[in-house]
Amino acid sequence: MSTKRDYYEILGISKSAGKDEIKKAYRKLAMKFHPDKNPDNPEAEAKFKEASEAAEILLDENKRSRYDQFGHAGVDGQAGGFGGGFGQGGDFGDLGDIFGDLFGDMFGGGGRGGARGGRGRSRGRRGEDLQMRLDISFEEAAFGCEKEVSLVRSVVKEGTTAQTCDMCGGHGEVRRQQGFFTIAQTCPKCQGTGEIADRVKKKSTLSVKVPGGIDTGQRLKLSGEGDFGSGGGPNGDLYVQINITDHDFFERDAFDVHCEVPITFSQAALGSEVEVPTLTGKVALNIPAGTQSGKRMRLKGKGIERLGAYGTGDQIITVVLETPTKLSEVERDLFKQLAELDNTQTNPMSRGFFEKVKDLFQ
Repeated sequence: MSTKRDYYEILGISKSAGKDEIKKAYRKLAMKFHPDKNPDNPEAEAKFKEASEAAEILLDENKRSRYDQFGHAGVDGQAGGFGGGFGQGGDFGDLGDIFGDLFGDMFGGGGRGGARGGRGRSRGRRGEDLQMRLDISFEEAAFGCEKEVSLVRSVVKEGTTAQTCDMCGGHGEVRRQQGFFTIAQTCPKCQGTGEIADRVKKKSTLSVKVPGGIDTGQRLKLSGEGDFGSGGGPNGDLYVQINITDHDFFERDAFDVHCEVPITFSQAALGSEVEVPTLTGKVALNIPAGTQSGKRMRLKGKGIERLGAYGTGDQIITVVLETPTKLSEVERDLFKQLAELDNTQTNPMSRGFFEKVKDLFQ
């Protein structure tokens, strides 16, 4: 009596499952239990062989019909990978197609129709991407600038030519035996190009155009300015990450600029005109009489260029009432006279405060 498990049970499918469902179930198990993903694991290897046998039988209409009618007795010795077929030049059919895709996923070959375009040497390997940080000032970020940057990248040594890879013999892939299968992998030495070129690190200087409105953490992409590609492959890209240095006076909120401007008691009470710095120069700001500390005032269009859009942000000014820390005798006398004349009826904040206190204790 056969001790083998039911093929449908092995794949976790129903007896009415179609080919697509069988392929999907097998592919999932093969990816999980393949020996290359489970080295020195006999249990995983056994499950991989078991799933492969089940899939091959159920994907063949004739074999599946005999199995459904007679069980394992009807297909004993019919599984190609375990009696003739896999690893022996047999016709793999649907299961062979699955393996083609499976190996592409596992070893980076891209499967059928992928970047390799078939057997043998690949069409070239793309160079590595590089990344660097660029520090710019608050003003440079606001309006854009052009900066020169220096970087070290990999290039082909001048005066040299590519040589045939001695590991894969120029084929771009190496093969090794794994159980019943011969597995082809991308050559780790030439990365599938079939060629080896002498490479050196070379310092380069590039010009980077920084658009106005860019913010800290955003990146600029310079296509083709990364490491040199191999075997005719394209160069990698360079990513420049922006870092904006802090400003002594301004702070940024999206495309608006914020700052604080101190004023005196007399300027707040009587009104005044004060000079305020902006990103484009100084402007006169009118302080209305009776201005309270903390009041916000807006200068339209005095902010930062809107990246990817039209227009410019605003400058938001917060007026801060500055209390003197040292008084002359004359100033002290004047403040005493002012204190004697203070009338809460003319001070809106004080009036509101005392009215709330009065209501609280009634």
